[in-house]
Amino acid sequence: MPHPTEKEAAKEEQPDGYHQFVEIHGPQLLNSGVPDFYWPKLYEKLSNETFDAGEYFKLLCVQSGDENKWKVETIQPIESKHPNSIFLVDHAWTYRVSDCRPQLEQIPGLLERMAALMDIQSEERSKEEVIEDILQKMWKFNQTYRIGNATFGSDESMPIWYIMDEFGSRIQHSDSPTVKMSPFFFAPLQISFTLMWPLQDLEENDEITRDFVPNVGDPETRKAKLIPWVPADMTDVDYFQKEPDVSFFQSFIKLESVPDPDHKFRGLPKDRNPRVYLKYMSFHQYLTDKRFDLVETMEEADIIFIQRHFKDFDKYPDTCVNQFPFERVITVKDLLAVVCRRAGDGKEDPDTLERNPKWLPVTYNLETEISKFVSYFQQRENKALDNHWICKPWNLARGLDMHVTNNLDYILRLPESGPKVACKYVHDPVLFTREDIGNVKFDIRYIVMLSSVSPLKLYVYRVFWLRFSNRPFSLDHFDDYEKHFTVMNYVEEGQKLKQVNYDDYIPMFESQYPAYKWAEVEEDIFQMFREMFQAATALPSPQGISNCPQARAMYAIDLLLEWRKNSKGERTIQPVICEVNFCPDCDRACKYHPNFVNDVFSTLFMDDIEGRPVTQLL
Repeated sequence: MPHPTEKEAAKEEQPDGYHQFVEIHGPQLLNSGVPDFYWPKLYEKLSNETFDAGEYFKLLCVQSGDENKWKVETIQPIESKHPNSIFLVDHAWTYRVSDCRPQLEQIPGLLERMAALMDIQSEERSKEEVIEDILQKMWKFNQTYRIGNATFGSDESMPIWYIMDEFGSRIQHSDSPTVKMSPFFFAPLQISFTLMWPLQDLEENDEITRDFVPNVGDPETRKAKLIPWVPADMTDVDYFQKEPDVSFFQSFIKLESVPDPDHKFRGLPKDRNPRVYLKYMSFHQYLTDKRFDLVETMEEADIIFIQRHFKDFDKYPDTCVNQFPFERVITVKDLLAVVCRRAGDGKEDPDTLERNPKWLPVTYNLETEISKFVSYFQQRENKALDNHWICKPWNLARGLDMHVTNNLDYILRLPESGPKVACKYVHDPVLFTREDIGNVKFDIRYIVMLSSVSPLKLYVYRVFWLRFSNRPFSLDHFDDYEKHFTVMNYVEEGQKLKQVNYDDYIPMFESQYPAYKWAEVEEDIFQMFREMFQAATALPSPQGISNCPQARAMYAIDLLLEWRKNSKGERTIQPVICEVNFCPDCDRACKYHPNFVNDVFSTLFMDDIEGRPVTQLL
C-alpha cells in the first residue's frame, strides 16, 4: 500500500468540520484564488471569528492640509507561505444601493461611522448634507458581490455592496500590490467577510497595498477604471463609436440551432385551421378567434407561441415560431445601441454633443467602451452640459439594477457588479400632471409586430400603455425609485400603480400641452419604429435580425418623450427609445383589451388587420 503524501496526511488529520467546510466553500475559495495551504487556518479563524490583523498591522494617518492620508503597515514580518498568513477583515456596512439613504437615516451610529471612515466633516452641517456627501464619496470605498444561488433577474439576485471596516477601507491602491483581498461568504454564519493574504514576504514597517482594479491589462481601460482614486484627464481619447466587427455579435451566440437557409418553408395550411401550441402567460384564455385551434404538443402544431427562448428551429422547419433568430440585436441593450446607431449619419452637434438618430440616447458599453465614455463624459463636463446618466444591465428589465447619477466614480464602479451600458439620462422629460401628486415622469409602451424581414413587414398596435412615477420629478434624489422610474407593478404594496387608458390620455395630454397634437407626436414615434427596424435588418445575422420565413414576433417598445429645441430655438417633443422587450408581459393588455391576443394572431399569422387597432408601418 503506497504511503500518503505529506499533503494527503495533513488532510486526513483535519476534523470532519473542516472537510465539510471545504466541500461547501472550496469552489468559492478556488474562484477567489486563495492558496489551499491557508484553508485549514482560515477554517479555524472563521469558526472562532478570530480577527487577528491587529497583531500584525497598524493604521497610520498623515495630515496633508485639510486632508487625511491613510496607510497600513506591518508590525512584524509576515511569511507569505505560512499557513497563518491569512486574515479576516470585517464589513462595516452591507447594503443594496436602493437601501442606502433610509439606512443612513435610520440605523443608529451608521451615519457617524461612515462619515468618520470617509473623512467627511459632519460638524455644523445638516444630516441631509452629510448623507449626500456619503452617497457621493462611498464609491471610492464600495466593494460588491452577488448571492450565487439566487434566481437570475430576481430581487434577491441584485448585487450586494459593502464597505470594509476602518482597517480594510484604508489599505491603499498600488499597481504592484503586496496583498490580495476577496469577499467570502461563510455559510454557517450567513455572513460575509473579506479575506486578505500576502502576495510576497513582508518585513516590519512594509506598507500593505492592493490592486483596486485587478485583472485589467489594457493601459487605457485601467486608467479609466482607476479614476475614482487616481484622477485623470482622458479628453484626448477619441470618443466616437464605430460599428463592431462581426466577431462582437458572434460572441453573444449561445448554442442553439438556426433554420436551414436552403429549406423552403411551406407556410401555414390552407385547407384547415392552423393548430397553435400556446404557452404564453394567459394568452390561451383570450385566443377566441375561430380561425385557430389550440393543441397540447409542439409536434401537432403549425404555430408555436411560447414565452421561453426557442432553440429548436432545426427540429420544426415547417412550423411558425413567435421568435426570430438573432432578435437579441434589439432586445439586449448594448446591441440595441449599436444597431440603432446605423440609423444616424455619424455627425455630432459641436455645441450640444448630440448625435443622430435623435431618438437614441448616447449610449456606451461600459465593458468595451469605458475609456471612450470617460472622454465623452469629461467633454460634456468641460462644456457645462447636463451629465446625468442611467446605467443599465445588458439583459434585465423592470428597472432592476438601474442607476441614475452624474457621479463619474459611481458609474465607473458599477460594471464590477455585472455588465452595464451607460445611456444619457433624459433630464428634461415631458411630464404628466397627476392632480393628487403633481408633475411626474411617465413612459409609454407600444407593441410592435414583425411578420417578415425580407420583405420587411412591421405593424404597430395603436393601443398603447402608460406607466407613471409616483412622486414629482426633479433632478435630485436619484436613488428615489418612485421619482425616477415608472415600473410600479412589481414594487412593494402601498406604492400605487396609476392606470390611465390610452384613449383617456390623449385628450389629457392635449389639454396639458395645447400647442402639441398627439397625432403628430405619435407619427414621430412610428417613424422611430420604422428607422429602428430598418437598421436592425440592414445587415445579415448575426449582425441583424435573421431573415427567417417561419418566424413572427411581438415586441414591447418602451419610450420617453423629451423636450428639445429646434434650429429656431422652439421647444419640440422628441420620442426617445428606452428598451425593446423580448416576450413582453401582456397581462395588462389582455385585462383591458380582451381582443388583444386575437388582434396579434390575426396580424402575425393571417396578415389581416382590417377593423383592428393595428397600423402597418413597413
